[in-house]
Amino acid sequence: MKWLKSVLALPALALFLVQAFATEIETAKGPVTVGKTPQTLAVFDIAAVDTLNSLGVKIAGLPENLYVPELAGLKDGSEIVGTIFEPDLEALSALAPDLIIVGGRSSPQLAATSRIAQSIDMTMDGDDLFAQAKQRLAAYGALVGRQAEAASLASELDALLVSTRASVKDKGKALILMTSGPKVTAYGKDSRFGWVHSALQLPPAVEDIDAATHGEVISFEFLRDADPDWLIVLDRAAAIGSGEQNAMATLDNELVAATTAWKKKQIVYMPAADFYIAAGGVRSTKRVLETIRDAFSQTQ
Repeated sequence: MKWLKSVLALPALALFLVQAFATEIETAKGPVTVGKTPQTLAVFDIAAVDTLNSLGVKIAGLPENLYVPELAGLKDGSEIVGTIFEPDLEALSALAPDLIIVGGRSSPQLAATSRIAQSIDMTMDGDDLFAQAKQRLAAYGALVGRQAEAASLASELDALLVSTRASVKDKGKALILMTSGPKVTAYGKDSRFGWVHSALQLPPAVEDIDAATHGEVISFEFLRDADPDWLIVLDRAAAIGSGEQNAMATLDNELVAATTAWKKKQIVYMPAADFYIAAGGVRSTKRVLETIRDAFSQTQ
């Protein structure tokens, strides 16, 4: 009878072991249980690449262009499995990953990649990006068993946020712009870049800007009339490497020169790929905050 009891106990033991090594993490689609610590990862979201790399995780499959200069070396020894928009399903199948991570521009491919291996959507967006970045960091730490490292990085982010917030306090109002060649769009407090206003408690120069994905198209007359104390500028052409006219050239005109921001040389050019492509990645977020802190710290 003892042997029979042992045999009957095996399914329960197997279930216990699966549960013991399973990890539930929060994704853009809600909580998802990952059955085991992934050994072979394919990642299409650049923010996720950045954060996982910050945790010391080797990524087996990567998109062809990582955009962020600091990440370029990661492709050595990794397989190219598509772009941030489109997975190469044949290359992905050959890699046979344990887990696939999509997000942002690759999130529409969740169903396609799920046919190859378990896939999770880790998209971040909106005016709460800083908090989401920390949530993703904690999730990845739990996923790969590096909770202590994740907690340490989260503490670094918190400290940097505090120092950056202090640097912008009582320094005036800011307007976030994106240039795309000669075109200019503005972003408000409820936009994809609105976290800069909310997390840093940085007052917006204009309250009622349309929260469109690519911003509200504005004229240079609008800029002159808004008269921001600070301009926070994203050069989209630099972020994606399009070779179009750069932001400095676009903003170099008499109407922009009439603003307080121009007169006081209070124009902050963001690290473009960090702010636009890898938004929410740990090191990208640090570079963004450091750029803002250092610029605002130069004024009294």
